[in-house]
Amino acid sequence: MERRAGSPALTTKRSSSAPPPLQLGAAVEGRQDTRVLIPPTARAPERPPSDLIWSLAGESMGTTWSVRLVPPMGTTQEAFQAAVEEELARIIALFSPWTPASEISRFNHAPAGTWELSPDFWSLLNAALDLADDVNGAVDPTLGALVDLWGFGPPGPRDPLNPLPSAEEVETALAVSGWRKLRLNRDARAAVQPGGMKLDFSGIAKGHAVDRVSALLTEMGATSHLVEIGGELLGRGVKPDAQPWWVEIETAPGSPAPQTVAALFDVAVATSGDWRRAFVHEDRLYPHTLDGSTGRPVDNGLAQVTVFDASAMRADALATALTVLGPYDGPEFAEAMQIAAHFVERTPRGLVERMTPAFAAMMDEEEA
Repeated sequence: MERRAGSPALTTKRSSSAPPPLQLGAAVEGRQDTRVLIPPTARAPERPPSDLIWSLAGESMGTTWSVRLVPPMGTTQEAFQAAVEEELARIIALFSPWTPASEISRFNHAPAGTWELSPDFWSLLNAALDLADDVNGAVDPTLGALVDLWGFGPPGPRDPLNPLPSAEEVETALAVSGWRKLRLNRDARAAVQPGGMKLDFSGIAKGHAVDRVSALLTEMGATSHLVEIGGELLGRGVKPDAQPWWVEIETAPGSPAPQTVAALFDVAVATSGDWRRAFVHEDRLYPHTLDGSTGRPVDNGLAQVTVFDASAMRADALATALTVLGPYDGPEFAEAMQIAAHFVERTPRGLVERMTPAFAAMMDEEEA
């Protein structure tokens, strides 16, 4: 949800040669229990093309979406609504395993062999494999068989009387999973289906859709906008009053972190949480995030990871990857890669938070 702000009242320090700083509105500043994040920016905000703000919304990808935009002159709200819906429908037709006729479903159910891919599918698959390489498989687009096995895929939840797969079932699914097992034929722009492998882009799909919708709005002249799909957000430009798009960051139930708002100016934010999609069996939580090295839902104590990045797809993927890496390797990797990340861990003494230096650097200077 957007966090509204009033007149500018507080700024972070910048050098005299830097662009004008994004400013914190009085409505936010007055909340003493609010943490304020202002990501760094390399360019000065430009005046939006009009003084209007249009709000669009709908449902797609099994969740809801919303857009707030400053429209250019000579356009209609209906045209933007239709364009966003068309773009999301195109993404579903490519990447939704819940749609039987989608390109990903056709690949997942194809017999062993080499299958030519559409340009858009080829591009996202390569991006997903590059991300898998970067994090050593902590986010992996080939875990669809495991996703289905644990009841988080198109077949739906498992039988309540038999909610956990056997070790043999897990091993069988692992045998057809793993980003290193997927072979590509770059000359033919094709992927080799070894037989039984199922692709699943759930670790990056919403973020990718946010990026695509943002690019579409920019092409249509709405260079200032806020896009949200299933909790993943990206903001471009500023509002007509020169305020950034203020958003409230979702927090895990019981999190020690205060209410947190962020200025999304040319930056995206994504959150991975173990409470979002999960089931409980014998008092143990089984979240939908899977560890490809074990074939099982993660069980490392991380309740939530939030990541800021210029790309919503990368933010989405990194939030998943850091969750899989866990409360020790995750922060260490994020700090080494200068990722702005926030972690909430379940410990015997309760929930505790941890943040990387890049995340802490975004905090208002009175907090830091």
